Amino acid sequence: MPQLSRVNDFVIKFANVNGSGSASANMLFAKSILRMGVPVSPRNIFPSNIQGLPTWYEVRVSEKGWLGRRGGVDLMVAMNQQTWDADIAEIESGGFLFYDSTRPIPASKLRGDVTTLCMPLTAMCNERYKDARQRQVFKNIIYVGALSQLLGIEREVVSKLIAEQYKGKEKLLQPNLDSLDLGRAWASANLPSPFELKVERRDKVGERIFIDGNAASALGALYGGATVAAWYPITPSSSLAEAFQKYCNKYRTNPDGTKRFAIIQAEDELASIGMVIGAAWNGARAFTATSGPGISLMQEFLGLAYFAEIPAVIFDVQRGGPSTGMPTRTQQADLISCAYASHGDTKHILVFPEDPKECFDLGAQAFDLADRLQTPVFVMLDLDIGMNDRMCEPFVWDDSKRMDRGKVIGAKELDEGRPFGRYRDVDEDGITVRTWPGSHATRGSFFTRGTTKDRDAKYSEAGPDYLENMTRLERKFETAKRLLPQPVMHPASEPTTIGVVYYGSTSPAMDEALTLLAAEGLFLDAMRVRGFPFSADVAEFVLSHDTVFLVEQNRDAQMKLLLVHECQIDPNHVKSVLHYDGTPITARFIVKEIRERCGRAMPVANGKVKR
Repeated sequence: MPQLSRVNDFVIKFANVNGSGSASANMLFAKSILRMGVPVSPRNIFPSNIQGLPTWYEVRVSEKGWLGRRGGVDLMVAMNQQTWDADIAEIESGGFLFYDSTRPIPASKLRGDVTTLCMPLTAMCNERYKDARQRQVFKNIIYVGALSQLLGIEREVVSKLIAEQYKGKEKLLQPNLDSLDLGRAWASANLPSPFELKVERRDKVGERIFIDGNAASALGALYGGATVAAWYPITPSSSLAEAFQKYCNKYRTNPDGTKRFAIIQAEDELASIGMVIGAAWNGARAFTATSGPGISLMQEFLGLAYFAEIPAVIFDVQRGGPSTGMPTRTQQADLISCAYASHGDTKHILVFPEDPKECFDLGAQAFDLADRLQTPVFVMLDLDIGMNDRMCEPFVWDDSKRMDRGKVIGAKELDEGRPFGRYRDVDEDGITVRTWPGSHATRGSFFTRGTTKDRDAKYSEAGPDYLENMTRLERKFETAKRLLPQPVMHPASEPTTIGVVYYGSTSPAMDEALTLLAAEGLFLDAMRVRGFPFSADVAEFVLSHDTVFLVEQNRDAQMKLLLVHECQIDPNHVKSVLHYDGTPITARFIVKEIRERCGRAMPVANGKVKR
């Protein structure tokens, strides 16, 4: 039976039971490969319950630096009988199955084209440990030890990571090291060596860091000047608010212990966005973190912020919908609900980060945009970016940078006699001048309302006043196009009439797919959209190609709907490539879809092709 043989280029997947303590052990495994200078891209696939259901942890090892999901599994670590059949089915032909052989597995449950690697993990733990919890926890470390020996991961790397994890907890350190060595010793004596899948030390990581998008966004909010966060817990965004609190405790706490921030866990999502709007109206930089169901609940206040023109930043970590949907799966399915949030004619600003680096950069920039444009700004993450650690370039911050608070005047300007009308468009860019409460004892005040008003914020039901206000808001939306992050273009290496548009977490899979397609002679110009409303470059790119694919992770082609509506693009000109099963999109999926749409044959190993 031919076996896969690869060095620093394979996928290993752990199938565990949620609540078994496997997550930290699996992360330890991924980090150990990273410490050997080999890029990895791990993904935690977990259920929405607390304990008992299946959970998976997938680690892609790629010396070439591909960070998207590849699809398929080369080595399955099957530790959950509930999902055995489905887990075995995922293994590539010629791949490997590692499992606990304490209880015999019938031959009918195995595959003839997959090599089995058996280890009596439960028996070893029962013999060594008396406590049931210890048996489970150390079982995870034992299999990490066995796998590290099998794959050639240096013991010193793993032991150093364990020492870092248990720093200050020396009583736990030695038992974990002993379990690591127990697994390594057993593997050395009983598993094949050399093994066909290998990890070899490289220097391919460089200065890149390893962080999840939620933590990066929280740090971006801190650097962006946020001092108020109001939120209601919801998967997969909760860790963003928690990370913000951790950073604030470290960096926004005075020596005497007083806090220079306010973090409020509200009673629900509607209350949280109301608190954010109130704080921002009063001059603070404020945000909330939520997901699709929270966006649904926030609609009324989002309409108020749009119409009364109050800044707010909303980090939307998208998940599978509608309704409760799939709380622990990823999608890009909130675009329409955010772009046009609330009733009536509303339009909102969206930015689309591709990785934790852009979560930091665009997270910080969102506060400048919200203040400059006096409107809500949505930072559109998703679970894949938000909750999974990913390699990215180090964060960079210019200490000379100052916050852009937009058109705000204070006592000095008012004392000098500067005219003030809250909704007067003096500069004809749709953005008006505002004051903060308490700026002046007698001047610059206005009534903030969600009803219609005239230029001076006085209540008005006159049609001309309403038309002027709504037209000005549309003009402000046009101004936003030049302020937002511009699209990133990736021209093909050969002339082509085919283009592809994508955004957000699709980026790593798309980068790989473009390389694979080019290797087959299929060249595509690519454009990554980073902001809505779209700049003129977006429509120009689409119209300059005969065929344009738009790749997104939702059922209803929501980015295409925005593009067709806002840019007046013929919908037949844009071909949707849609992936929405809740798992992150893969390069294999993109390549297959585009290849078939272009009428290309699929290459196979013997030089023949199949349609």
